[in-house]
Parts: sequence; C-alpha cells; structure tokens
Amino acid sequence: MNKIDIIIALANETGLTKSEADAVVNLFFSEMSEALANGDRVEIRGLCSFCVKQYKAYTGRNPKTGEPIQVESKKLPFFKVGKKVKERVDNQN
Repeated sequence: MNKIDIIIALANETGLTKSEADAVVNLFFSEMSEALANGDRVEIRGLCSFCVKQYKAYTGRNPKTGEPIQVESKKLPFFKVGKKVKERVDNQN
C-alpha cells in the first residue's frame, strides 16, 4: 500500500473527493513530520509509534579504502509497531 492507495481508500470510505482526501492525508503526514522534527513522539494507539533517537558520533571505516572516517552525531526517526498489529500480522499464517 502506498500514499495514493490511502487517499483512494479514504475517499471511498468517507465520500470525500480525491483532492479533499489528498489534502487530509498530506496534512496528517505533514503534522507527523513536523512533530518529529520538533523532537516530539507520535503515537497512533493500536498501530505504531514514532520517536526521534539521538546517535552519538563515532569513528567508522570507508568500505572501499578501509580508511577511518569520523561519522557525526545524528538524529533519526525510530518506528515501533503496536502490539495489536504485531499480533494480527503474526496470526496471518
């Protein structure tokens, strides 16, 4: 499933036009991205949660040359699946 599939499903379920559904989905993702950029946690009960993890700087190696390089500290979004989704996927055998 991708973004357009979500937009079509929302339009079909709610009676919204595709452009209205597109605006809703874009707003949803935009607000999630903004919250993560501000360091906030995003939780969608029963589905998943997102948070931002801080990684420290470290010395890595260039895979081509083997030369040591300094990797700067960084922040990355972290996804954690919800318990209900995990159980539902696990029971789909």
